[in-house]
Amino acid sequence: MPLATTRRAGLVDQVIDQLREAVTAGEWPIGHRIPTEPELSAQLGVGRNTVREAVRALAHTGILEVRQGDGTYVRATSEVSGAIRRLCGTELREVLHVRRLLEVEGARLAATARTEEDVAELRVLLNRRDTDWDEGRLDDFARSDAEFHQVVVRCGHNGLLLELYRGLMEAITASVASTSDNPEHAEMIRHRELVDAIEARDADRSAAEAAGFLDELIARAEDL
Repeated sequence: MPLATTRRAGLVDQVIDQLREAVTAGEWPIGHRIPTEPELSAQLGVGRNTVREAVRALAHTGILEVRQGDGTYVRATSEVSGAIRRLCGTELREVLHVRRLLEVEGARLAATARTEEDVAELRVLLNRRDTDWDEGRLDDFARSDAEFHQVVVRCGHNGLLLELYRGLMEAITASVASTSDNPEHAEMIRHRELVDAIEARDADRSAAEAAGFLDELIARAEDL
């Protein structure tokens, strides 16, 4: 990954920006070990202390994780994602509770703010999600289901809520994968009623549909 040589002023901030861009652009995916401190220093044309400070700052936000004796790894795609990961950890039930907080209000807003184009996109994504499930592509299903829920939130046209939700996407996808191991349960959750309620601009029914399936998932998680 070619990194631009930094300017003299604000070196640490510039290095932070470039490392963050490499992560958000997908050049360094989640779980990837980034180049070593000497390698980054040579690529960026800055001292190792500058690189060390930048890495330390991104580790503090949760984007990077420094593993002593092993290297530095990508832990999240943004500061928001890193913060939510620290809040939720890997506990499925906690992730589902946070999803419920965001998705119920997201569905309510979607019903009041959606456009015709939004509804059309939701139906395309819903069909893709259902096809992935019907054809047994479980990894693709986890991603397409998470994308569907993100677009529901986006249909509410609230930028801050969408940013919060995007920050949780890795955990959301993992929660879908974890809860789709029961074929009978997954078969029950088709989401067509949710899209119908959003299209009908029925805010209360949209919120109820979003809450209903998440309450079922939370109940299952509490029984584990």
